[in-house]
Amino acid sequence: MKNKQFYDRLGFAASGISEAWRRERSFRTQVLFGLAAVALTIVLRPSLIWAAAVALSIALVLALELLNTAIECVIDHLHPETAPAIKLAKDIAAGAVLVASIGAACVGSLMIASVIWR
Repeated sequence: MKNKQFYDRLGFAASGISEAWRRERSFRTQVLFGLAAVALTIVLRPSLIWAAAVALSIALVLALELLNTAIECVIDHLHPETAPAIKLAKDIAAGAVLVASIGAACVGSLMIASVIWR
């Protein structure tokens, strides 16, 4: 799979996103939150720096959700039984998504505040 053409690699990435959408309710939920954030940003019309912060926050949350999904897939394949260390790894990966989501919510709140106080 190494050194494939860009178009092929793009297809692999799109396939991964598609599978995450199909398999993971959490990913679908995060995408919907992201779309809501985009809609709110369009309605509020904040400065470009705020719009960029929102876009980066959305991208970070979705990227971490994809990584969390990938980690869970590998762990479940290699070690399908329940074990304390496996649970811990999954919980930590989910925690990373939660931290990014809280950060994204803070960015959104600050953006709204900046528009209101403008």
